[in-house]
Amino acid sequence: MATLVTPPDKAEKVEKKTPPVTDEKTERKQRPRMDEKFKIFSGTANESLADEVCHFLGMQRGQAQVIRFRDGECYVQIQENVRGADVFVMQPTCRPVDEHLMELLLMIDALKRASARRITAVMPYFGYARQDRKDKPRSPISSKLVADLLTTAGANRALIVDLHTPQLQGFFNIPVDHLFASPVLVDHFRKLALPNLTVVSPDAGGVERARFFAKKVDAALAIVDKRRVEMNVAEVMHVIGDVDGRTCLIIDDLIDTAGTLVKTAAALVENGATSVFACASHAVLSGPAVDNIRNSVIQQVVVTNTIPLSAEADAARTEKGGKITVLSIAGLIGRAIQANHEETSVSKLFT
Repeated sequence: MATLVTPPDKAEKVEKKTPPVTDEKTERKQRPRMDEKFKIFSGTANESLADEVCHFLGMQRGQAQVIRFRDGECYVQIQENVRGADVFVMQPTCRPVDEHLMELLLMIDALKRASARRITAVMPYFGYARQDRKDKPRSPISSKLVADLLTTAGANRALIVDLHTPQLQGFFNIPVDHLFASPVLVDHFRKLALPNLTVVSPDAGGVERARFFAKKVDAALAIVDKRRVEMNVAEVMHVIGDVDGRTCLIIDDLIDTAGTLVKTAAALVENGATSVFACASHAVLSGPAVDNIRNSVIQQVVVTNTIPLSAEADAARTEKGGKITVLSIAGLIGRAIQANHEETSVSKLFT
């Protein structure tokens, strides 16, 4: 059979990133896996996280070629046998969102046509999740469309970390394992042992998440009432709960421009908070986010590696006095993938 060779002037091969340095939670020796019917593939969105997960599970990442033609068109080829295999495809749909989403869909379709037994889309970050309703006339429900696209492409299951709202699981016509990054974040802040801690939800929609976190770290709970003026612009109104003389920890699912986060922190300080920390699962950090965090009253912003940091955010993380800290969730995702493959319960990972 002829092998497809793309001329170098027509396409660019995506370079692989160097393997990451694993954190203390994932660096544990495991027996190398010899199961040829268990495979993990990755798109180009966050190869370093995929490598960490494979290291945790004691296996090699599946070989796949992702090529982009000069016009931006994507071409995918799975470069090993997957017939009858239980396959997991890791790909957060982070920036550039549409390119990474298309990569994921093409990889799923390629695996389906290669006769994989089961295909699980592992999405550490699910893009378009904020477009979950018709908030204006004649607007789409984009998150429902993306869920349908994954099913149409051939995904049999989805494994997602911290959906913007849990109800999004209902948009999928396939089983969804909804993981939470909270256990990783809780461990970090338990070690910090912050005094007089109050966990703060930046809006009413995040109260359940904040309540769970507050219970785990034995802290008080507060809510910030905000009113969104326009897209990516929020006006903080007032604080519900006592934060005077206390250390405040703002918890959210993602940080985009950090405008809401910074205004929330300022409102807490105005109401007497002695110090403010923040944490989130997804470090989207678009636009002026890094500068907003750098110039804010927040002492530390803790995020996970569901999304790779931009060059600007990574530089801010490593600079002297940098406020951004990144935790790895490779162990959490690895255990969920292992449970799915072995057909065991993943409930213990939700708490």
